[in-house]
Amino acid sequence: MTTNVGTVDRVIRLVVAVLAVIGALSIGGGLGIVLWIVAALMAVTAAVGFCPPYRLLGINTCGVRR
Repeated sequence: MTTNVGTVDRVIRLVVAVLAVIGALSIGGGLGIVLWIVAALMAVTAAVGFCPPYRLLGINTCGVRR
């Protein structure tokens, strides 16, 4: 698994994850569950540095060619 998520992209994903958690805590219900899932996906891809949809689409924001 090669890195395809750059630093700026990771920071944006972490910000989105935090905002999704805040939204999930304040909204609740079905939309809250969706926001928890979004938060988890964003946090994991930011931590790991790999995004499967990016790989399928040939996107690489880390700046390193592999």
